[in-house]
Amino acid sequence: MKTSQFFISTLKEAPQDAELKSHQLMVRAGYVKRLSSGLYTWMPIGLRVLRKIESIIREEMNASGAVELLMPAIQPAELWQETGRWQQFGPQMLKINDRHQNEFCFGPTHEEVITDIARKELNSYKQLPINFYQIQTKFRDEIRPRFGVMRAREFLMKDAYSFHANENCLQKMYELMFETYNRIFSRIGLQFRSVAADSGAIGGDASHEFHVLADSGEDVIAYSDQSEYAANIEKASTVFKKASKENKVPTEKVHTPEITTIEALQEFFKIDTKSILKAVVFNHDDELVICFVPGNREINLVKLEKVIGSNRFRVAKDDELKKHGLIPGFIGPEGNEHIRKLFDHSIIEMENMVCGANEEHYHFTNFQSINTEKFVDITNVVEGDVSPDESGKLKFCRGIEVGHIFQLGKKYSESMQASILNEEGKSQTMTMGCYGIGVSRIVAAAIEQNNDENGMILPKSIAPFELIIVPIGYHKNDKVRAQANKIYADLLKSGIDVILDDRVARPGIMFAESDLIGIPNRLVIGEKSLNENKVEFKSRSESNSEMINISDLIHFIKSKI
Repeated sequence: MKTSQFFISTLKEAPQDAELKSHQLMVRAGYVKRLSSGLYTWMPIGLRVLRKIESIIREEMNASGAVELLMPAIQPAELWQETGRWQQFGPQMLKINDRHQNEFCFGPTHEEVITDIARKELNSYKQLPINFYQIQTKFRDEIRPRFGVMRAREFLMKDAYSFHANENCLQKMYELMFETYNRIFSRIGLQFRSVAADSGAIGGDASHEFHVLADSGEDVIAYSDQSEYAANIEKASTVFKKASKENKVPTEKVHTPEITTIEALQEFFKIDTKSILKAVVFNHDDELVICFVPGNREINLVKLEKVIGSNRFRVAKDDELKKHGLIPGFIGPEGNEHIRKLFDHSIIEMENMVCGANEEHYHFTNFQSINTEKFVDITNVVEGDVSPDESGKLKFCRGIEVGHIFQLGKKYSESMQASILNEEGKSQTMTMGCYGIGVSRIVAAAIEQNNDENGMILPKSIAPFELIIVPIGYHKNDKVRAQANKIYADLLKSGIDVILDDRVARPGIMFAESDLIGIPNRLVIGEKSLNENKVEFKSRSESNSEMINISDLIHFIKSKI
């Protein structure tokens, strides 16, 4: 490829609304052009990166035995109504009507469609296991699209769906996909981590996320400093040991006028917030639920949803508390037996705690007894907690989710009656797995992890070109032009993905743009070096360049690339 035959459009300045480095660089380098909120055109230079990622994913998925297909982006409502997700999925789903007023959606995911295919095409256990995958555009109507392609409304995704006769077979496929994902992200050249995760709106029995490690990541990952344990903050857990109560002292009711916050109680009693029992009240379908947690911990809404069994809850208002006999700022664990109470499992370590006395302007100190038969996990872990495998302490880092695998079980196959005949000739519901990769998001994640003040330093496996040739005076010097063309042709014949910058431009501009757009290797051809039968080679990731004999050039470039 020559620049005169290609299209590169770079900018000196990033758009003002670009917050992340990846968004700034992708726009400046001409990878993408914004069409509308959360909608981007992939320009030729960016599309080359996207296609290289696709190629790696496709090679590894095929090697795993998965079979590629392509499903429609537009899906009929009745499939989603069968599984109950037409309403459940929420406003992220873009719903549309055709000219006959039939309801459709622009697919945010394809569980329903693939299950419909399976129930029509699979009828015997002999056809299983099978794993279908596609690489296709999805649409989710994000309430606030931001960060460029990192959180766009339209995005490219690889989604795969496997079908099995039993759980053991699913487990084997899940482990195979786990290994396949590790190979994919390793080949791309990313620093990543797999973490236990919540299944979210997709549902299912077990799941893992794959995160590119980056300080700009939206997700918090908790990991052990001494073991392989790692989990998304929504899933992360810890272990607690029951307080010994050896330091038990008598409970006392203390007058605490107008002291209604954790901070005020901390100051009044001169204690750590972890010794304060905090009460947070939620309204769930017009019924109140009081959640008791230590003052130093925050409620995890994902965990709470699983305990309550519904996502239809919100923080209760003061007038709702008073209506049920609760006094805001002074709610305690004793009494109020008509209201459902949840006690976080971290409370079992608490002793001599401060809590509300269910009487205005009063709190208990040295409170000991919690009246419950069951503690639940409804809070986020904090740094320093014991790893749940009891090996080491938990630490935090940030990550960008680029992959997610699920053991779906029979969530969709049961509701859509997708069954096969087993070995005994009896009808049996199939078991499913689901495996997704955010293809377009990987581009942004890779840039977040690999950049400097000059631009992108992309892994060579996904860089738009492996090498750029920068001839000094290409249009003025016959010798330079002839040698540049020859080297270019020789590199192409050797299978090197090379671009020749044959523009009429100053060397400084060509150098700056090649750095900006993330080409990992540069070859500079000038008259002075040619007189010595040499050319200059520089790697984007190294500060120094080196002079290479032209006779050794092809062998040298192959060894580098």
